[in-house]
Amino acid sequence: MKFSILLPTRNRLQLLQYAVESVRRQDFSDWEIVVSDNASTEDVRGFVARLDDPRTHYVRTDSFVSVTDNWNNALRASTGDYVIMLGDDDALMPGYFSQLAHLIEKHEAPDLIYTDAYQYAYPNVMPGHPSGFIQQGYAEFITGRARTEPFWLPRAEAFALVAKSMSFRISFGFNMQHYVVSRRMVNALSSHGEFYESPFPDYYAANALLLLAENVLVVPHPLIVIGISPKSFGYYFFNGKESEGNSFLKNLPDSGLKKRLENVVLPGSSLLSSWLYAMESIQQNLECPPDIAIDYRRYRLNQVHFVYLQEGLSGVRELLPRLTAAEILECGLLACLRAMTRWTSGKLKRELRSTLRKWIGVFPDFDTNIRDVPSCNILEMIDLVATTEADGLSLSAVDRRT
Repeated sequence: MKFSILLPTRNRLQLLQYAVESVRRQDFSDWEIVVSDNASTEDVRGFVARLDDPRTHYVRTDSFVSVTDNWNNALRASTGDYVIMLGDDDALMPGYFSQLAHLIEKHEAPDLIYTDAYQYAYPNVMPGHPSGFIQQGYAEFITGRARTEPFWLPRAEAFALVAKSMSFRISFGFNMQHYVVSRRMVNALSSHGEFYESPFPDYYAANALLLLAENVLVVPHPLIVIGISPKSFGYYFFNGKESEGNSFLKNLPDSGLKKRLENVVLPGSSLLSSWLYAMESIQQNLECPPDIAIDYRRYRLNQVHFVYLQEGLSGVRELLPRLTAAEILECGLLACLRAMTRWTSGKLKRELRSTLRKWIGVFPDFDTNIRDVPSCNILEMIDLVATTEADGLSLSAVDRRT
């Protein structure tokens, strides 16, 4: 059984070295790394050559292309039975391949495996965390359930998750690092177009795979670390620098997709619009069940709310000519509810905020066990977490061990 690690990169050589090293120090040898260099000015080719490892392959784009095109470039060069997308600021936990190989054999080669993950934010990347932090990922089919062993995700539940995605509610991790994809699923999704599509290729592929996979195995403990580095889209988004993040990803929709949605898309959060383009690509490429459809109304309401938070009423007034009468009424009711949360307190205030979140909330409750950690690189963080796990300690012990 061979695993393919896809490692697209652009001018993040220091981080790339950590990601590659996390693969090379695994206790399982049947793997390949495909480093897809997106026209870097740094010497990525030289780094790969110095490794002198035939399992590590180097490919390069002719020019700076979108993140989606570079991901597909890496995938085309892969040959493994199972494929994993590993960002160049991410890393594998010890025993990643050996655990997966055991599970794949035990469960008779699942179409798709979803693993939990740690998220590691480097120092000064996320507001309020100058020393960095670590937390676990989020998935409603894992959170709150007393599950320690891998389990099958029911097909109906997988469809329900995608329906929430189409309604602009995140109920599981879209990051491709969570997914171990069988070659047959790569071929199945690729038969409907490119495997990765839209400005947000992970939003597209994660949801499309849940629609197509006949069997999805869930591993409810973290096998991978998703890095949030100073050169990641997460940094740009959470620090109010979306335009810089878009330039970093070069994630513009194709002209046909943009034309089809020109009467739907509103100014506001580019994350929401890229999300919309991803869902539209799924709806166009795949035969979705009748109860899985894009909630354009909720997308537009969230965009108006985003503009209100960023620019106040003056920004919303500029949007009014583009809204329907029903949308204007709903936005008015939303504004009243927001005002009431400022005038009330106690239980009523909490209930109003809960109602507001259900109405326009996008993100789930993240791990409340978030822990600040000392400055270190992602490999040092993995060693620290692995040590606490070996000692039988929980993630909450990480900050006490440092």
